[in-house]
Amino acid sequence: MWEKIRVVFTIPELRRKILLTLGLLAIYRVGSWIPLPIIDPNKKLFGGLQEGGLGEIFKNVATFSASELDRATIFGLGIMPYISASIIFQLLASVWKPLEELQKEGESGRKKINEYTRYATVVLCLGQSWMYVQFLAKQQMIEPAFLNASGGLPFSWLLVSVLTMTAGTIFLMWLGEQIDEFGIGNGISLLIMAGILARMPRAGFDLLEPMFEKGLVLEGSPGHTGVADLIVLVALFLGVILGVVFITQGQRRIPTQSAKHVRGRRVYGGNRQYLPLRVNQAGVMPIIFASSLLMFPTIGFEWLSTTFSGQAWLQTLATVFKSYTGYMHNLLYVVMIYFFCYFWTAITFNPKDMADNLKNFGTFIPGYRPGKRTADYLEKVMIRITYVGAGFLALVAVMPTVVGLVINVSGNIASFFGGTSLLIAVSVAFDLVQKIDSHLVMRNYRGLLEK
Repeated sequence: MWEKIRVVFTIPELRRKILLTLGLLAIYRVGSWIPLPIIDPNKKLFGGLQEGGLGEIFKNVATFSASELDRATIFGLGIMPYISASIIFQLLASVWKPLEELQKEGESGRKKINEYTRYATVVLCLGQSWMYVQFLAKQQMIEPAFLNASGGLPFSWLLVSVLTMTAGTIFLMWLGEQIDEFGIGNGISLLIMAGILARMPRAGFDLLEPMFEKGLVLEGSPGHTGVADLIVLVALFLGVILGVVFITQGQRRIPTQSAKHVRGRRVYGGNRQYLPLRVNQAGVMPIIFASSLLMFPTIGFEWLSTTFSGQAWLQTLATVFKSYTGYMHNLLYVVMIYFFCYFWTAITFNPKDMADNLKNFGTFIPGYRPGKRTADYLEKVMIRITYVGAGFLALVAVMPTVVGLVINVSGNIASFFGGTSLLIAVSVAFDLVQKIDSHLVMRNYRGLLEK
């Protein structure tokens, strides 16, 4: 492995791309610690928020958006507005005819949609940063020197903060595009992965600190991890990563046969190949949608139970949704993951278009006529393997809750044993390794994953 890494850095072009990518990621991490000028540095946002309410929403959003909402920095919104705009246009392209036709135009249509996405990102940034700064003022996070005589934040400083956070997100979007063009890997995904991995040292410190302070014990207790618990956590972490890798790379290979055709005296085609269908076609999007939407009933029922304090059923519902380790919450979580798995797969996978493409290239699936029969078969196969992929995503999503309950570790530590963080980190790492391998294979070197 060390020899392969040495080979990677001996290729000038690949070395330049890797160093440029690392440099741009370092810029992102430095900017993540630069607070807004109006923020009181002695206060932390999440510390004053209740578990299960807005604080939990901010923590989940910060996980998959490369944001620093708890520190209110210039990159506080992260890349989430751009991701939201991209998802909106991807959904619109499946139901709105002009966007669907623009998407089929190829490179020119893709550039036009990217341009619309950037404009939408600016609009979302302005709205989200405005609400976020107003929320910071209500949480008394503003430095007293910036408040007016009535104790509120002046409009001038509000506008400056909004424009600063908007410019920070646009700068991150630009960084991602520079990585795409001049670096290596997917820029936006690498920014998100860097934000996730930056939380690992803190989680490791929280895990090991009680062991150094109170000494080593075989069996742990609440707030004090034992040696046996640590061994179980390491084994479980490696096992979960192996499972994520296995399902992420898992494919259902459908055999295909290309038709023979004669040109002059030569016969072309007739080869047997396969059509790979991913088991986890939806990726990490179902977990992101389910975890985000499941937060809003928590806030809604909590607010209703406070407003109508005499209604016992509202207080019961608020307690049920607020308990993230409860049976009802996790059951709804699993149901929503299954729903969004099928929903996102239906948007991103079109069996009719795939069947038409196979027909146009003179390829068919043995035993099925080209056209509608092939499309129906592909749809049936995708429904079956999506059920397996959704079950895997549901298992990974509830794994942090199980680890937190069984081994009594904090949510900051348990989050690395499943959920969005682990899926994103593994998926981006595989994509990065594959792009490095393409450079190595092109120069007749062995890939990083080859024996």
